[in-house]
Amino acid sequence: MIDGKVVVGITQGDINGIGYEVIIKTLSDSRVNDFCVPVVYGSPKVAAYHRKAINHEHFNFNQIKDISELNSKRSNIINCMDDNVRVELGKTTEVAGEGSIQSIEAAIADLKSGKVDVLLTSPINKQNVQSSKFSFPGHTEYLASTFDTKEVLMLLVSDIMKVGVVTGHIPLSEVPGSITKELILKKLRLLNSSLVKDFGVRKPRIAVLGLNPHAGDAGVLGSEEQDVIIPAIKQANNEDIIAVGPYPSDGFFGSVNFSKFDAILAMYHDQGLAPFKSLAFDSGVNFTAGLPVVRTSPAHGTAFEIAGQGNASENSFRNALFLAIEIYKNRLTYEEITRNPLPLSKAE
Repeated sequence: MIDGKVVVGITQGDINGIGYEVIIKTLSDSRVNDFCVPVVYGSPKVAAYHRKAINHEHFNFNQIKDISELNSKRSNIINCMDDNVRVELGKTTEVAGEGSIQSIEAAIADLKSGKVDVLLTSPINKQNVQSSKFSFPGHTEYLASTFDTKEVLMLLVSDIMKVGVVTGHIPLSEVPGSITKELILKKLRLLNSSLVKDFGVRKPRIAVLGLNPHAGDAGVLGSEEQDVIIPAIKQANNEDIIAVGPYPSDGFFGSVNFSKFDAILAMYHDQGLAPFKSLAFDSGVNFTAGLPVVRTSPAHGTAFEIAGQGNASENSFRNALFLAIEIYKNRLTYEEITRNPLPLSKAE
């Protein structure tokens, strides 16, 4: 922290998408600088291009060479790209993919060394980032590997609900075979721990969704609920985790049952994210639970189709910024209240 404010490392994402637009719109509100120190890892030249495209030329970044030059009262930017980079709005280009990786690597290096406190990642294109440096389906898997974390949880967060997924970025055809009792338990443990440490929930209540239509109808429409999901829920309950279910996902969201729980664990990506984004697309945040660091991201993609038009909403990005700061402070509070005030003596 600097001057009591959280230092937020922000990756630029794909330079041909809406990343810079939502970054600029969010940081244009000078009140942001009252409670955090933003630093974008990207390109001043690309930022200037997008400022002009969306008619926000009144906003300027404080250009610095490295984190030691941070201005705690400004929004800062560190150049990670060649000055000859070319922006091609709405297009998938190799240069944009390289720029995304360069930004991520620079931000993570400073995060690991403690020079920034939290990481906020802008949307990337999962196709053009693939290389010898990045062979992952998304940020979540890359960060898990980078921080040598065996289990992480993709958690979508909004004021309406929190949704985690047992299986993430894998083909739908691989989902049934990937769901095991132990995997569900790992995700439930992660989710429960995150709700306590990251969100300050004292005794979380977690709803677990079924895999099959009607949650299998007692085995008529599939056996995964009886053979895998219910045993996992029972074991979680034995571990003092309040997990309830499995619920049929259609009726669960349709009847507003989700409002009775602190979080929801879905079995696969679209089962959880489709209803979440239907209800909170403009405001939702993607948070990676289980990492030793705090990482958030807006819950939308590069939106190439509207890049440079000035029509992108910054709500999700702004909420991702707020949430990263909130979780960072919640973790500090949790560490403080759980720290042993009376260290054991040598005799003990």
